[in-house]
Parts: sequence; structure tokens; C-alpha cells
Amino acid sequence: MKKLWILAATWALPFGAISQSDLELAEFYYNEGSYEEAKLYLEQLWKRNKTAKVYEMYYASLLAIHDFDAAEKLVRGRLKKRNSRATAYVELGTLYAHFDRDEEAREAFEEALSRLEPGKGKAVSLANAFIKLNELDLALEVYLKARDMGTRDIEYQLADLQGRRGDYPGMIDASVDLLHLKPTYLRNVQNSFDRNLRIQDNPELGEMLRGKLLQAARTFPEDNIFPELLVWYFNQSKEFDFAFIHAKSLDLRYKESGERLIELAQTAAKNGDMETAAACYRYVAAKGPDNPYFFTARTQALHVLLEPLLNAVPPAIQAITELAEDYRSTLRDLGVRSETVSLAKELAHVEAFYLQNTEAAIEILNEALAIPNLYDRSAALCKLELGDILVFTDAIWDASLLFSQVELDFKDDVYGHEAKFRNARISYYAGDFDWAQSQLDALKASTSKLISNDAIDLSLLITDNYALDTITEPMWLYAQADLLATQHRYPSARGKLDSLITTWPGHPLEDEVLMQLAQMALAENDVDTAMVMLQEIVSLHFDDILADDALFQLADLHQNWLNDVDAALPLYEQLLFEFPGSLHAIEARRRFRALRGDDTEL
Repeated sequence: MKKLWILAATWALPFGAISQSDLELAEFYYNEGSYEEAKLYLEQLWKRNKTAKVYEMYYASLLAIHDFDAAEKLVRGRLKKRNSRATAYVELGTLYAHFDRDEEAREAFEEALSRLEPGKGKAVSLANAFIKLNELDLALEVYLKARDMGTRDIEYQLADLQGRRGDYPGMIDASVDLLHLKPTYLRNVQNSFDRNLRIQDNPELGEMLRGKLLQAARTFPEDNIFPELLVWYFNQSKEFDFAFIHAKSLDLRYKESGERLIELAQTAAKNGDMETAAACYRYVAAKGPDNPYFFTARTQALHVLLEPLLNAVPPAIQAITELAEDYRSTLRDLGVRSETVSLAKELAHVEAFYLQNTEAAIEILNEALAIPNLYDRSAALCKLELGDILVFTDAIWDASLLFSQVELDFKDDVYGHEAKFRNARISYYAGDFDWAQSQLDALKASTSKLISNDAIDLSLLITDNYALDTITEPMWLYAQADLLATQHRYPSARGKLDSLITTWPGHPLEDEVLMQLAQMALAENDVDTAMVMLQEIVSLHFDDILADDALFQLADLHQNWLNDVDAALPLYEQLLFEFPGSLHAIEARRRFRALRGDDTEL
């Protein structure tokens, strides 16, 4: 039908428009793979309208139907009309190579070389034509001949081509010479190293590059470009401590304000090297309060050290205690102000939840909230933190008031959603499960991205263990125990959980009870008990929603707490096979492959 429509349209067109309709028919047959039919139209079109589009379709159609004579005639017909005669002979050689006429192809390529004209543009154009054919030796001949002809500024192209040909030492040496003379080529050289060396996949090439760059820095101590390149190299190889040394040297040499150190700190932190990140921040902070990055550096130097301590299982209380003193001294030096409000919030969190000093925590946050003209978002974060601490002290309705304020001020914002979740959790603690569930349902209906995993978990907990159960007391006991555990009142929490299990043995909440007992044991540094509880979930509750969480945590404890790789490996493997849709699957696969010693990492 489409063919008939096109033909009908052709008959209705005036004579001057026939060329356009022929082009449409040619394109139709070409796209359909009907190259014989396409050739009939393209042959006539090429006589009347020698455009690049028509040429490409005509040439491709001739190759597809193996019409060598017509294709050779087409290409040779362009030789007299091409401005760049040399590249035209490369096309002719490509045609001969396609039809396995190797001797004629070689002659055409040699003819292309003989027709090279002076000038960088001519050399690059011809060399790139050979590179596309993977004729790298011929591309090298182009540049060498161009250089002999007096063409300048092709050193980078020569160096990059050596890398493409696999001459990596030659490429690096040529690049060093180039940068010594023309440091503006730094980004080009970095791209060439990335493309040709791939040092993360080829550590032996990385070591060679490292050695040659260090030698270049010693050979040309007055050049700043090689410390720059070393910083880039150590970032690529994730050796951030060495990158710090050279970045600091450049900062001193250029009398900079520390911006490159801030960037390095952020990169190091993203890759888990918190010590180097902290060193970078401390260096910048030492420049004094007049430095534009002073407050950022002073606060982040503490933050990057705190984060891994809080994420450790069990938490490193002694190290947290020592770091908290650094937080206090920093706040004494800088004062509680807009620039340090994040520092104050972090210290309050540590004081309340790790050092059991809630009064100091509340005082710090109240002082932060009293800062004149405090940013609304900063105030919201402080209120959310203060509300959590009030829950910790059992003042749950005072906390609810704060959460309601944030929810009202940030109704359609992530902060408002966080506040709404916290209020739903308070209703859950208070035993008002219907209201808590309605708030959680509203969160899930509004957006799936802003709702936290905690909110989803709480919603599932209520749905699975309350909505379908005519007996509400077990859920009420569990919610009370959950609040007590949140408040670190572990003996009382255990009493509630023991009462639940004793009174209602085999209740669906049993896996949640075991998980809660495991988390409390970890908080008290009782890893053995925690592992017993987690193993019981894996063995007896493998079809419950917490089974994959327990399995992953059990594997993590074997790997990172007991350093028992042989025990961790089969647990990660079990998770991958039995829970492929788990949120832990990607990390479990990565760890499994790393522990097994695979070269490829997903």
C-alpha cells in the first residue's frame, strides 16, 4: 500500500518535482533493504543531483549487491571532484579491500600517501581516514611524512597514535615531551591515557605511567603540569593519599585558596577514603577564617570522620567519644552560627544517641534554632533532630508538635515527608495503628521517591501484623518494645518482647522480634548473641520479609567483624540465589565476586 501511495503521488506531481519523489522511493527501497530497486532510482538521481546523501545510499547499495564495477566507477568519478584528493584514494582503497583486491587496495593507499599536501588539517584528515580502517601503520606514515614536509603542531596526534598502535611507553614519553613544551594539552593527554591505557583495568600499565610521570616531575621540577597530571593519575587509581601530596604542592606553588583540595576531599570521601578527605579539609581550614572555604573545610573535616563511625556495626563508642570532643572544641572556637549549624546538629545527635547526654543535645539544638535569620531548611533539619531526641526522652507529644511544624512548613517537600513519617511513627508507638497506616498510605500515594525505606518497612510491619490480625495486643507490645529500643532502654524492651513470644508463641511477629533482639545485641557489642538471632531468622523464617536482611547482615558480620571470609562467601551466594530481588542483591554480588577473587566487578 505504501508503494502504491508513493507511485500515485508521483503521477500527480509536476515534472519539476519528480526528482524529489524519486528520492523518496529510493529511500523507501533502501530502508527496506531492496537494494536492486533502490539502485535504479539512485543511479538516475546521482546523475542529476550529486549530494552526499545520494552518494552514501548509492555506494552502500552497490556494495550490498556486490556490483564492483559500478562502485569503482562511482568512487573514481569522485576523484576529480574532491578537494581532498588524498582521502578520496583512501575511499578507493577501501572499496578494493572490501572486494578482497588487496594489491589494488595497497596501491590506492600508497597513492593517497603520495598526494598528501602540507598542513595540519590535511594530515589529520588523511590519518583519521586510515585510523577508521584500523590501518594504524599507514596513519603513522602520514604524520611522519607531514612532519618531514614542515607541518607543525601534530605532536599530540603522533603520541595518541602510538597508544592506539600499542606502543604505550612511546606514547607516554611523547606525551611527556609534548606537555613540557605545550602544557595546554593536559586535557587531551589525559583523554588519550584514559582511552589507550585504561589503568583501572590494566594495573601494569598504570604502574608504568606512574613511574614515568614521577620521573618527569623530577626531570622538569619547574613544570607545574606534571604534579597536575600526577594528581589526576592518583585520582584515577584511587590512591588519594598520594594525590593529596601533589595537590597540596600545587596549592602552595600557585598560592591558591584550596579549591583543588576541596574537590579532592569530596572525591576521596565518595570512594570511602575518609582519612585523606579529612586531611584535605584540615589543610584548607588551616588557611584561616579569611579563606572562602574555611567553614566548609572545618566542619567537613569532622563530618567525614564521624560518618563511618556511626555506620560501624557495632558502633565505635570510644572513637565517637573522642571525636565528639573535637566537635565541642570546634563549636567553642567558631560559635553556633549559620555556617556551623550542621556541625551543631551532628554533635547533638551524638550526644543524645551515643553518649546518653540528652540535656546537652537539646541545649545545642535550641541554641541553633535561636540563630537570627536561620535558613528555613536548616531550622527544619534541627527541628527533625530535636524531635527525634524528644522521642528518645519519652516526650513523644512534644516531638509530634515539632514534626507537625515542619510538615506544615514543607508540605510538598522531602522535609515535610520526613516529618509526616515521624508523626506516623509516633502514632505507631502510641498504639494508634490505623492512623499511622493512613499517614503512611498518604506518603506512598504522594510519591514513591521521597518515601524512605523506613516508612515502607513500617507500613509493611503494620499491614502484615495488625491489619490481618484480630488480636491487637501483640502488635501493641511490639510497638512499645520498639519505642523502648529506640530510647536505648534495652532491658525493658527485652521484657516486652519476651512477654510477646511467651504469650503468643509462633506469632507472625516472631521474625521482627528476633531482628529487634539482634539489633539491640549489636548496640551493646554482643555480636555472638546478635548472630544467633540472625541465624534463627534465616533458618526458621526464610519466607518472611526480614530473611534477606538477616542473611545479608549475618554475612557482613562474618566478613567485617569476624574476618571469616570462608563463612561469609556462601551466605552472600545464598542471598543471590534465594533472594534475587532483594535490595541487598547488588551489594551482595559485588562482595561475593570480590571475596571470590573475580577480575570483573559488577
